Amino acid sequence: MHMADALVTPATAGVMAAASGAAAAYSIYKVRQENTPEKIPVMGVMGAFVFATQMINFTIPGTGSSGHLCGGILLSAILGPYAGFLTMIGVLLVQCLFFADGGLLALGCNIWNMAFYGCFVGALLIWKNIMKNGASKKKIILASILGSVVTLQMGAFSVCVETFVSGISSLPFGAFVITMLPIHLAIGLVEGLITAAVLCFIHEARPELLWGIGSPEIKESRLSFGKTVGILALAAAAIGGILSLAASSLPDGLEWSMEKVAGTAELPASGGVFDTAQSIQNTTSILPDYALPGSESMAGTTVSGLVGILITAIVLIGIAVLFRFFSHRKKRG
Repeated sequence: MHMADALVTPATAGVMAAASGAAAAYSIYKVRQENTPEKIPVMGVMGAFVFATQMINFTIPGTGSSGHLCGGILLSAILGPYAGFLTMIGVLLVQCLFFADGGLLALGCNIWNMAFYGCFVGALLIWKNIMKNGASKKKIILASILGSVVTLQMGAFSVCVETFVSGISSLPFGAFVITMLPIHLAIGLVEGLITAAVLCFIHEARPELLWGIGSPEIKESRLSFGKTVGILALAAAAIGGILSLAASSLPDGLEWSMEKVAGTAELPASGGVFDTAQSIQNTTSILPDYALPGSESMAGTTVSGLVGILITAIVLIGIAVLFRFFSHRKKRG
């Protein structure tokens, strides 16, 4: 659901950047109040994991469309809504700047649509309430599916609102909504199942890694903290480096909806602000569209996956250390 710059005006982009920035500032404040430094490597590994899974577009049968994991619920169920939101921002920044995935001008919109709803609505209103009396596999599956479906619907609707207020006449609001919501309902169901599978593994391996579990009685861990994080890191490498080669080539839900309504998935954009944003991305993107420059080799996908995973982990861990996340110490009275 990565929006391109052509889908929003500078004014709309500015408003959404301000909203996403405010949520990010509050999240930074909240994570700096935590005293859980063990979350720093988890933040890096889970950010890399979400980056990898977003490279795999899965086919939605009978539609000619595909979808990919957003990851807000997954991250927040492990890191909490605030650290989860900041981790999603890191993933989206890496995708935008190094792989030209999603517009730079539209970054605030993409953060809001893909991260805010999943991390705040999904985690605080859905995940936390379902888990308040303790976790179980049934609860994890319910929360994962419900959270993914609801928040993806909210994100898809927000895309429609953002294009409407931007005056994108080729995407009439009513027609765009009735196209976007059903396809993202199907994508949300698949995301919910994938999220549930990962979280059920963590519940079995290291249940204390799950956030928002209200019961003081937590089942015994089957794996150590290091082994659990290591498995997730290896899974990220395998997904990004190998399984990404099997990703569907069909258009994703947003592109498919645009083709249905406007007849094209690429709208023109011109002007000083758009040209500047494009110029910046052209300069920073080392593997645009997850491919080797000037080559159609499948090796480009593998290289992009592994490089993206590494960059994402380094960026997130570096930011966490630089801004002193999870290092709050209460003063003794």
